[in-house]
Amino acid sequence: MLRFGLLGAGRIGKVHAKAVTGNPAAKLVAVADAMAPAAEAIAAQYGCEVRSIDAILASADIDAVVICTPTDTHADLIEAFTNAGKAVFCEKPIDLSLARVKECLATVRANKGTLMVGFNRRFDPHFAAVKAEITKGSIGEVEMVTITSRDPGAPPVEYIARSGGIFRDMTIHDFDMARFLLGEEVTEVSAMAAVLVDPAIGVAGDSDSVQVMLKTATGKMALISNSRRATYGYDQRIEVHGSKGVVSAENQRPVSIEVANGAGYTRPPLHDFFMTRYTEAYAAEIAAFIDAVAAKTAAEPSGEDGLSALALAEAALKSVALGRTVKMSEV
Repeated sequence: MLRFGLLGAGRIGKVHAKAVTGNPAAKLVAVADAMAPAAEAIAAQYGCEVRSIDAILASADIDAVVICTPTDTHADLIEAFTNAGKAVFCEKPIDLSLARVKECLATVRANKGTLMVGFNRRFDPHFAAVKAEITKGSIGEVEMVTITSRDPGAPPVEYIARSGGIFRDMTIHDFDMARFLLGEEVTEVSAMAAVLVDPAIGVAGDSDSVQVMLKTATGKMALISNSRRATYGYDQRIEVHGSKGVVSAENQRPVSIEVANGAGYTRPPLHDFFMTRYTEAYAAEIAAFIDAVAAKTAAEPSGEDGLSALALAEAALKSVALGRTVKMSEV
């Protein structure tokens, strides 16, 4: 039984609390949050204690933590908890600075610590099935990957200001998925960005609509399409084209039915956001983390995967700023 402390009781903290408590090999011992009512709500729902982060750090009855605090606290917390000998699962990104991430990962290695980064989409059963078909050779050699990821609505502008921007906050999931599906490291990044959804996002120094093209040394390509607006629901699709065929994962709905009558064909709406769309993925990634800790093996996605995805985000930002393709050697 792996005993957990939860750091952060906000929206993503609630998702992970559900995943941890739903796993028979895990126990949620304590939760910490700067907002006491948020921590108390999770404690009441799942029967755990409210403790401070420092208390969780010193707790002998906690083996691992899930970090769901603001991004600018992640690296410090990873270092503190790996120094304390606790396994760490951390939401992306580790930090907004590549240099700080490298420094943090050096500390993890020095402590021989366990660190897993929360790129949950690798664990989605539909996307995992796409990867399985690639691995089996069903479509031959991967040639082109197309990833569509559009949120139903933009987050508050105050969140935008602290998030690190769309590439580091939103597209970073797709950068990780592109690496996962291409099976090769990206060498070139070409990105375009615009403000089409909310002018306030532009005033805050960010974009809300982006397209990114990634290319590997062998010529494999990935196209990522992101928008902070999708009036029809949470749009999450993947297609991988190979030398022998294509494999794709379509949008998911809470109920998969189709109604046909005189008015035409209709289907229920898509999931409304990540909390319901990726429920299975969140549970599966926590299970993988528990298995890695139990087996004393490296957890994946690793801190290095987090670093690679952040480097791609930096390259995309540079590409937009310079108006040209950026080689990863420039980042």
